[in-house]
Amino acid sequence: MKQVLVLGGSGFVGGHVCEKLVRAGYRVSVATRKSVHARCVMHLPGLTVLECNIHDEAALARAMTGMDAVINLVAILHGSPAAFVHVHQDLPGKIARACAAKGVLHLVHISALGVNSEQPQAAPSNYLRSKAAGEALLVDTLGWGKGGIGSCGLTVLRPSVIFGADDKFLNVFARLQALFPVMPLACADARFQPLWVEDVASAVLASLKQGLEQAPAVRVYELAGPQVYTLRQLVQFAARSSGINQGRGRPVIGLPLWMGRIQAFMLGLMPGEPVMSQDNLDSMQLDNVAAGGLPGLEALGIKASSLQAIGPQYLFAEPAAQGLLGLRNRHR
Repeated sequence: MKQVLVLGGSGFVGGHVCEKLVRAGYRVSVATRKSVHARCVMHLPGLTVLECNIHDEAALARAMTGMDAVINLVAILHGSPAAFVHVHQDLPGKIARACAAKGVLHLVHISALGVNSEQPQAAPSNYLRSKAAGEALLVDTLGWGKGGIGSCGLTVLRPSVIFGADDKFLNVFARLQALFPVMPLACADARFQPLWVEDVASAVLASLKQGLEQAPAVRVYELAGPQVYTLRQLVQFAARSSGINQGRGRPVIGLPLWMGRIQAFMLGLMPGEPVMSQDNLDSMQLDNVAAGGLPGLEALGIKASSLQAIGPQYLFAEPAAQGLLGLRNRHR
């Protein structure tokens, strides 16, 4: 039975990945600073929770002892430039060195759509620059740079924005529109190609199997849903699907970038994780859609699920309270 270490297994995507791995017969370990953080996956049969500071390279290497593969799902959406480098660049470097030292056969790494690892500094945001630099560091550290051949294979998955029952994207916009009569929105015309979290987890599983069964190599996939939406359309979809205003949603008012930056600054002063940050606005200057030059879900044997089919199932919590008008508007 193959042993897999999952980093970030307690997060939104991690829970779905761990469940698929366990169902597929892998022996799974989840590394987390405190075991209580992994309570969402503790119930899975045969899964082991390891208390480990994954940013401590020696501790990370110890956690990889005996592992056949590693999956890195660790990422942040908000933070300082130094925080992005710490998580998206420094950590992948530590992971790669530990994989090489412990004889790990394959590493699956989650990156982001729009990343260009050949020109990291050309990206418009700290998020994308750090993701790109992390990819490049993985390739070089594992010995695949400049025509080299490493002993540890690498699969890089670049997803668009991910939706699902516990997402912090569509759910957040739905909650905001339940509170306010209008929705001011920066970068309203930014484009996304959202995909279901279950499809992402299936892609992780498929690429893991491929990496363990085939000769070591570097493989990169763009993961995207079947349809492109603007941010405005996604926000409206979230409201209508959740039954806001009897299924009609709220008016969305597009803001110019300078007003969006003021809005992001004000939101950043609120307690908790910000809904929108300055760096998010910078990222949205680049469309979050598949370029088409790399293989996608189809190459991994996965048919992308539709947001129109999946979204209303978890966004719409109180169907009986919304009446026939809401039902009609959600299905028009």
